[in-house]
Amino acid sequence: MAQGALPGFRDFYPEQFAERAYIMDVWRRVLRRYAFAEYDGPPLEPLDLYRKKSGDELVGQLYSFTDKGDRQVAMRPEMTPTFARMVAARANALRKPVRWFSVPQLFRYERQQKGRLREHFQLNVDIVGESAVTADAELLSIALDIMRELGFTSAGVKARVSDRRLLQALLTHAGASEDAMPAVFAVIDKLGREPAALSREKLDSIVGADVSGRIDSFLALENIDVLSSAYENIPEVAEHVERMRKYFEYLHALGFADWVTLDLSIVRGLAYYTGIVFELFDTAGEYRAICGGGRYDTLLDTLGGVDLPALGFGMGDVVVGELLRSRALIPATAPRTDYWVAGEDESLISTVMSIATQLRGRDKSVEYALKPQQLSRQLRSAVAAGASHAILLKHAQLDAGEVTVRDLAEGTERSVRLTELINSL
Repeated sequence: MAQGALPGFRDFYPEQFAERAYIMDVWRRVLRRYAFAEYDGPPLEPLDLYRKKSGDELVGQLYSFTDKGDRQVAMRPEMTPTFARMVAARANALRKPVRWFSVPQLFRYERQQKGRLREHFQLNVDIVGESAVTADAELLSIALDIMRELGFTSAGVKARVSDRRLLQALLTHAGASEDAMPAVFAVIDKLGREPAALSREKLDSIVGADVSGRIDSFLALENIDVLSSAYENIPEVAEHVERMRKYFEYLHALGFADWVTLDLSIVRGLAYYTGIVFELFDTAGEYRAICGGGRYDTLLDTLGGVDLPALGFGMGDVVVGELLRSRALIPATAPRTDYWVAGEDESLISTVMSIATQLRGRDKSVEYALKPQQLSRQLRSAVAAGASHAILLKHAQLDAGEVTVRDLAEGTERSVRLTELINSL
């Protein structure tokens, strides 16, 4: 019995590979419109690189081993540590802001679930060296532009945005202590993924019922103008509200105001985020987050010893692919064959090859029978291959320098001089 792929891994037959290629083509096309440069790094890194960023908790999810040089290494579970290392190595020479993207394959040994496997390809987009909120708006517009390019509208996909600095200021104003912040953030991060009563019970136990009630009140606000009116006279909160108001203003200028909603419960569980954060969701609520990211101004210093502001997001191919298929938004992926060259008998095989070579030299997709076949069989093979045209070689015509071109969809034929056919392409 044939053995299949390992659990959580995928085989990419031509049709699945074509879907993946389509998604990646959209990613690359949009990023180049935003003047980003593509990079890559090694799929194998020192284990300590990930331990330094995420601690021992992540190590249990890694595909790690000791190599033949007695080094502890791991298949990359994410790209940010590699990105940080590469930027740090050339920090002084790089033009700022750095605008880079990559499409690595990542590996994590974790429980499989809808939209998550043990390997996936992920678009990573990062901006380094710019602290202005304009960069935050630019970053989110890229993610939304990708979704628009894939065929979605603001009715089907929404970005939920927040700012960890704003959230912390609101929590402080509500009465939460500094020591309680990590625990409160953890509860807020799980809102919507666990019963509301349980979340409220946890908040009550951490900060008390009164503070918990005030937290519920501001978390319910979904409009930046309402938030601004409520806190414009609270200086320690107002400056963060104003930053968020400018963020929405810039997103409007970039053409994505309808795609974005304020959601202060968006925390992004990773502790290294320091500012504006966001996640994209399908409005039907059928899938996990399509992508997520935000500002991480201290991470490059932690990982690479370079003190530069930075922000970025990751978008995986698994959720995007499932969402596209569920909405019938993946274009037809049948392989393209422009011409099938067929000879009326075996003696013409060298001529068939010569003409196929000339057509391929004109950047056409060309196929022909690799073993002797009746002309009728060759034409059936041409149709099965999805060829748009067949070029029929017959001795009587070839003596006059002509061939027959058959439109396989229409069933029509025409005689044409071979030189004219080649030169017209």
